[in-house]
Amino acid sequence: MPARLHALCFDALDPLRLARFWAEFLRWDLREEPDEQSGGGVTLRPGDETGFRLRFVAAQEPKTSQNHMHFDLTSTSLDDQKQVVERALALGAQHLDIGQRPEEGHVVLGDPEGNEFCVIEPGNSFLAECGFIGALAGDGSQAAGYFWSRALDWPLVWDQDEETAIRSPHGGPKLTWGGPPLMPRTGKDRLHFDLAPPPGTDPAAEVDRLVSLGATRVDAGRGEAGRVVLADPDGHEFCVLTPR
Repeated sequence: MPARLHALCFDALDPLRLARFWAEFLRWDLREEPDEQSGGGVTLRPGDETGFRLRFVAAQEPKTSQNHMHFDLTSTSLDDQKQVVERALALGAQHLDIGQRPEEGHVVLGDPEGNEFCVIEPGNSFLAECGFIGALAGDGSQAAGYFWSRALDWPLVWDQDEETAIRSPHGGPKLTWGGPPLMPRTGKDRLHFDLAPPPGTDPAAEVDRLVSLGATRVDAGRGEAGRVVLADPDGHEFCVLTPR
């Protein structure tokens, strides 16, 4: 049994403030006490078992470049899309211009620390049945999509023109990679995955398995005990949680 996607982690100047924004916006439960398995930060738990946690950890430096991952949020009608945008803005989000064209139907926003997310127009068949968080959309290669499919044992649900997408067999959001051209890397990622090995599994064996699939061991300067830092084929860091 492979590791499971335990959490998507955000580096944040004010983890509690950012967690409160996303908790109110997504209507998820917030735990101000540390997540014992993740080893610190502030954690949000999803509303059902098909999703993954969001974890917010302290960072010293502000965000300076576009993230390589962002949420695509769904809407059921143009009025619903407008209401979702208005609710986000009321909670502290702001409009962003990342080069989207006027004819595109989605709305690009940033959370209180500038992390990008999109509110997608209604009628998007690719995100149908995925829930409010339709996808975690990534700037990444086909090789990264193949790696994560094998790493999580999630089937490919899209593989065309070097664009890939995977989805848990249990449902929930898709993870997508848009293919080339890729954005240039500008330092440590502010978003990364935490993977939890299955109960009773030797974390070192899971790390070795991930390396055999194409991951590399890195020192990303995260400085947290209880985790091993790796990078996927595109060089984006992720962590494997280890027992304390």
